[in-house]
Amino acid sequence: MKKIKTAIFLSGEETNFKSIYDTCLEKNCPFEIEIVISDRRCKGYDLSKSLNKKTYIFENCEKITFEKKTNMVLKQNQIDLICLAGFMKILSEDFVKKWNKKILNIHPSILPLFPGLNTYKKVIQYGMKIHGSTVHIVNSKVDSGPIIAQSAITIDDLDNEISIEKKLKKSEHYLYPIAIKKYVIKTFFKNNKNSLKIEKNKYSNIIYSI
Repeated sequence: MKKIKTAIFLSGEETNFKSIYDTCLEKNCPFEIEIVISDRRCKGYDLSKSLNKKTYIFENCEKITFEKKTNMVLKQNQIDLICLAGFMKILSEDFVKKWNKKILNIHPSILPLFPGLNTYKKVIQYGMKIHGSTVHIVNSKVDSGPIIAQSAITIDDLDNEISIEKKLKKSEHYLYPIAIKKYVIKTFFKNNKNSLKIEKNKYSNIIYSI
């Protein structure tokens, strides 16, 4: 099976990146991490270097410069798909258009609820009893692209922002890699009906709760 060459964009913690990396080690995983790009020195960058992945850092750049350098690296490495894993820059409309339907993101809310920052604070403020994460295709508007998969967790009366984030991270580490698999299979292997039939059925529905 051809592996879909994937780039990870990150800015901070390494946990979602690590869960994606671990999934790539599984037998018959349809994608592989070809490169990692960071906009700053962070735990994710350090982990990528320690795993001997091809790692790039473009820090202290204006958006236009960052995207120009990034585009060059993506093309040089023949990247098929970009996955944002804690990436804090908002990509330009032009960049998103160039990579139309080839950028995925995970956002810590059940979209369309609570796009943008401070989702855990908003959950407490509005008295929500459930919270969750959404994997979506990136488009020109923040956290508004087509939804691929969602997960949900329950919120208890004693929960605070820290405990909610901790519970949600556990959920995300399962959700994101599975959602990437689903998207890759449906998007890049849609004409291969025989060898991927089982996988297509397996990942057809991954909305779940814990």
